Amino acid sequence: MNPTSNKSDFEDLTTNLKDLAYSYLEKYNPSKQQLKVYLLKKYLTKIKGTKSKKEVSLIIDQIVFNLEKNRIINDELYSDSKARMYLRRGYSLNKINQSLRNKGVDYKYIKKSLDKIKENEIEPDFVSAIKLCKRRRIGPLRPQANRELFYKKDMGILARGGFNYELSKRVLDLDLVEFKKMLNLV
Repeated sequence: MNPTSNKSDFEDLTTNLKDLAYSYLEKYNPSKQQLKVYLLKKYLTKIKGTKSKKEVSLIIDQIVFNLEKNRIINDELYSDSKARMYLRRGYSLNKINQSLRNKGVDYKYIKKSLDKIKENEIEPDFVSAIKLCKRRRIGPLRPQANRELFYKKDMGILARGGFNYELSKRVLDLDLVEFKKMLNLV
């Protein structure tokens, strides 16, 4: 085995993975975990080298560490921006928490992001539930004759959105005039 050829293989792999990481970062704004998974999948499917998964994951960790050190990737900023985006879409705080955890963001960053939202917003779950009702045209936006028929279905939609029973009941029991006033405030 020629040690110089192994070194060139290592350097080729590292440069290939760096190039893949940079191209992925140009297109998307991923978390650290998403970038690691992407690079490992690309190695396993396209590059298919002779290195073990452990060696490749060490190389990937080093690449991600360098990107983080150079402030190209930052999970704290990622968590803040995604949490605000999810809140604008009408996600509950529970669903925001779960979505960020699924993306591999560290719990301390998620907690900071949720605390910032709670500080800045007045009752963020209630506002998000109203936004969800508007987007899905459920609850107070249904015709008065159909509201009782679809109450259980609307409750299920809000429950899957991460809202608790009391809040869901409070939003669904609003009449149309109050609901429109709330929408104007949001």
